[in-house]
Amino acid sequence: MADDPGLIEVLVGFGTTLRDAGMIVGTDDVMTFCEAAAELDPADVVDVYWAGHGALVTRREHHAVYDRVFRWYFLDIPLDDPDDPRHELRATAERSATLELPDPETDGTEEDDEDTPLGRMASPVEVDRHRPFAACTPEELAAVRRIIARLRLTPPQRRSRRLVGARDGRRIDLRRTARDAVRQHGEVDELRYARRRRRPRPLVLLLDVSGSMSEYSRNLLQFAYSSRRGAGRVEVFCFGTRLTRITRQLDRRRPDEALERASAAVSDWDGGTRIGDCLDVFVKQWARRGLTRGAVVVICSDGLDRGDPATLASAIERLSRLSHRIVWATPHRGDTADFQPTTLAMMVAAPYLDEVVGAADLDSLEQLVTTLPALR
Repeated sequence: MADDPGLIEVLVGFGTTLRDAGMIVGTDDVMTFCEAAAELDPADVVDVYWAGHGALVTRREHHAVYDRVFRWYFLDIPLDDPDDPRHELRATAERSATLELPDPETDGTEEDDEDTPLGRMASPVEVDRHRPFAACTPEELAAVRRIIARLRLTPPQRRSRRLVGARDGRRIDLRRTARDAVRQHGEVDELRYARRRRRPRPLVLLLDVSGSMSEYSRNLLQFAYSSRRGAGRVEVFCFGTRLTRITRQLDRRRPDEALERASAAVSDWDGGTRIGDCLDVFVKQWARRGLTRGAVVVICSDGLDRGDPATLASAIERLSRLSHRIVWATPHRGDTADFQPTTLAMMVAAPYLDEVVGAADLDSLEQLVTTLPALR
């Protein structure tokens, strides 16, 4: 499709439309846009959006113009010609559950804590957020993974020892107050205050990739990739019969490449489960070295274990002392308020868990995203 003359004509026409709208778009910029679209997926409207944004937008004041013209050119015009290559672009967009484009008025600074959705499209693939991943069709799973890729995980925060200025409070900033007094010849007309800066806590994800979790592990790995891309300091491990660190494998721009590299690094995928032995290795090789100091550890597993319960009890007890909080995400959680563990591994770990959440469907993962920032 990348060599389709009709598609190239559409992309070049988009550059001409931007030029007519007042943007400065050169021939080299349009050629770069076409090359970028060929390297990505030309049938994915989100990939086309970002390819054009990176190649054609050179000034901050043109963000809004580009967004407006893009949505008009690719999404809103009537398509009377069935041979128009834009049919395929639009069909792909309509198969997505949602389309969220960035707010062109923001400059991407740290103060922009929330992404503002500018465009949403109805989809014939209806996504039931309460449908278990195991019961989803391939089309529904594709839509679910697109939504998971857009989840923004915010880890809980902690107060650091560093101080920042504040408008009021109980702590007086003596240094700033004295500096103002020197500038005013010894007069102090206003006290300066300070507060302790808040920093996000580290997050550690331990994903069960054994055979009993095969219907959930792919989506959990997609969730880990999204968390790694958007939540700062995030470490990711997979475990079955052995522990494997996949943090570096997930550091790829293209999610398919990242997930493929992560899957290749895990040698015991869809195998057995020895949770206690894997946690014991994690504590000895990683937690004791400070990886979990002040961190929130999320264990994603169904609790079906063939290992020694005593080893699991010892490992998770030590892990609870080395980390800030431990959260267990299980596909068997359901919506019941009085959930009781039914697997031996979760019964053993229950006294050391701070939270038990679900991981069976999209709604459960969205609840996990909102639960983590509330942990104190």
